[in-house]
Amino acid sequence: MYVAGIDVGSVAAKAVVLEVQPLQAQMPPRVVGRAVLPTGWNTAEAGEYALEKACTQAAVERGALQRVTATGYGRIALPFADKAVTEISCHARGAAQLFPQAGLVLDIGGQDSKVISLEMPREARGGKPGGTKPGAVRDFLMNDKCAAGTGRFLQVLSGILNMPLDELGRAASTGNPVAISSMCAVFAETEIVGLLARSTPPQDIAAGVFRAIARRMCALARRIPMQGQCVFTGGLATSPAFAAILSDELGLTVNVPDDPQTVGALGAALIAADWLERNSRTAVASI
Repeated sequence: MYVAGIDVGSVAAKAVVLEVQPLQAQMPPRVVGRAVLPTGWNTAEAGEYALEKACTQAAVERGALQRVTATGYGRIALPFADKAVTEISCHARGAAQLFPQAGLVLDIGGQDSKVISLEMPREARGGKPGGTKPGAVRDFLMNDKCAAGTGRFLQVLSGILNMPLDELGRAASTGNPVAISSMCAVFAETEIVGLLARSTPPQDIAAGVFRAIARRMCALARRIPMQGQCVFTGGLATSPAFAAILSDELGLTVNVPDDPQTVGALGAALIAADWLERNSRTAVASI
């Protein structure tokens, strides 16, 4: 059996297809297909294409999907999804699947930043296994009122410096960070143009921008319980330089999944798998 999760964000649409074994097999779900595509202006079309591409990679027909869960800001635009779930729940579920000792999830998306505190599994607290479902959310905070500290903020500034994210990361890792006093994208743009006019090296500006975003994320993280392993998800997590700066600012190890952009879609697919398992148990019990 197969299920899928789709995460349509402001920058990228992600999809994950899971193979789910029959209940009696007691095997965990397995990722058999995934895709990441630019969202563009049509969120519904982006979600459709991402799911098609993930199904193609998995060699699975769309009609074979037993359940599809959608998340991300474009989740309400996907009429083919069986259920829409918040990004908080999906990132928490996906991160906990990849890192069972996860207690803190940091996600920097295109339009918002999220800090999620998870309930720790009972065995992680020295107790017997069970009791807390994977990815149960204890608390969370979001920065969704402006572009400050989000991927959009970095996107604007990478345009000014004429550097894509990977190049920006390499520059930031070699620069001496200059102080960026404004976290408003509009005012920061003016500030950076002024720094360039004074011949400030671009790598120093890149390091300053990365450091400023990391400090804003840390300020958010320190307002909720920090426990267990820290997992960093989202598009900005693909930058090793930023992950290293974030780890330095937080003062703890930041764990980055192999494919951090698809953690939300993975969580959505796992929630679909959970639904399938619950219904299988109900069907077995009614026999």
